[in-house]
Amino acid sequence: MSIPLLPKPAKLVVGLFMKEKGLIHDLTNALVEKFGSIDLVSAWFPFDYTTYYEPEMGKPLFRRMLAFKALVERRSITEKKIITNDLELKFSINQKRRVNIDPGYLVHEHFVLATGKNYAHRIYLDKGIYADLTLIYTKGAFQKLPWTYPDYADKRMLAYLHRVRDKYIEDIKRIGRAHP
Repeated sequence: MSIPLLPKPAKLVVGLFMKEKGLIHDLTNALVEKFGSIDLVSAWFPFDYTTYYEPEMGKPLFRRMLAFKALVERRSITEKKIITNDLELKFSINQKRRVNIDPGYLVHEHFVLATGKNYAHRIYLDKGIYADLTLIYTKGAFQKLPWTYPDYADKRMLAYLHRVRDKYIEDIKRIGRAHP
């Protein structure tokens, strides 16, 4: 018989991509207001893996990643996705998004994104939101899966997520020392 245990908290990671890099200041402020202060920010990455978003957002598109200081309950990702969907609408013009915001969480063993789209490998959470197991961590590195989006398999992204994972491990150790 398995004994249910609550999982350790997770590191909240939010991916954004947009054409207008100047939006990042207002977007970051809005996200900080909702989720607290930021721990690690990625460099800008070109988002040139698909043309899917170009009719709505234009081109070229750029991605930036943010990791937040406060650790979160994994189940909170549903509410975080609803909040980021609302922010996408807030920053839209003429019903066209100017930014795509993807919240996710990172723990020792994997990186999960929240999405409103169902697919065979996605697990329903609540309120129309699904969990997408995006990367697993094994053998000392993140490993992509057959459905991992190419931008999340990019070596620059993986290097950033490795830094976030290192910080997460430090945070978990710190919490352990604070709560013997």
